[in-house]
Amino acid sequence: MFAGDQNGLQDDPRLKAISEAIRVVPHFPKPGIMFQDITTLLLDHKAFKDTVDIFVDRYREMGISVVAGVEARGFMFGPSIALAIGAKFVPLRKPRKLPGEVISEAYVLEYGTDCLEIHVGAVQPGERALVIDDLVATGGTLSAAIRLLERVGAQVVECACVVGLREVKGQHRLNGKPLYILVEPRQLTNFSAPSVNGVAVNGVETCRHDDVYLSAT
Repeated sequence: MFAGDQNGLQDDPRLKAISEAIRVVPHFPKPGIMFQDITTLLLDHKAFKDTVDIFVDRYREMGISVVAGVEARGFMFGPSIALAIGAKFVPLRKPRKLPGEVISEAYVLEYGTDCLEIHVGAVQPGERALVIDDLVATGGTLSAAIRLLERVGAQVVECACVVGLREVKGQHRLNGKPLYILVEPRQLTNFSAPSVNGVAVNGVETCRHDDVYLSAT
């Protein structure tokens, strides 16, 4: 679900401002790629606050006790949301980043595998959890986060991302969990045939799985 499709948020000027605050960097990290850079969103106090506020308004009354942030950019939004709704923040980290005993969940990338880890005891059985990341394209990382949280007994209520495709490829991999997205990836007018996170749009392939890129012919 996109925030702009919701009653009350249709034509909300905050969504346009959030989208415009995200910088598009052509040819990064390699030629033909447009990188969706959220660091400029973080530099814009109002747009950053509006981003957090929209999520907080949605989740404040859902009884969520865990906000799980996906490394690394989920850490930029998750703690603020957790504080505002009275939940704890739990980082889901890449391998060998957490010092204590961990539980791991591997997942397949386009060109290999990766893994998310959580500290043992960070989440208690029956807790209601929200998964937060900055973007989604294929759903592979979010799917791994869901599996990891469910293995420790959490009830995953929803996944939330700032940026995502209107039709997320692989959304069926989210095990039926709802997905809430604020804005679509931005494009530059002199680029065409976008692709996000290795998923082809109009037949164009791209690169990595853990970032959103737009690839052009």
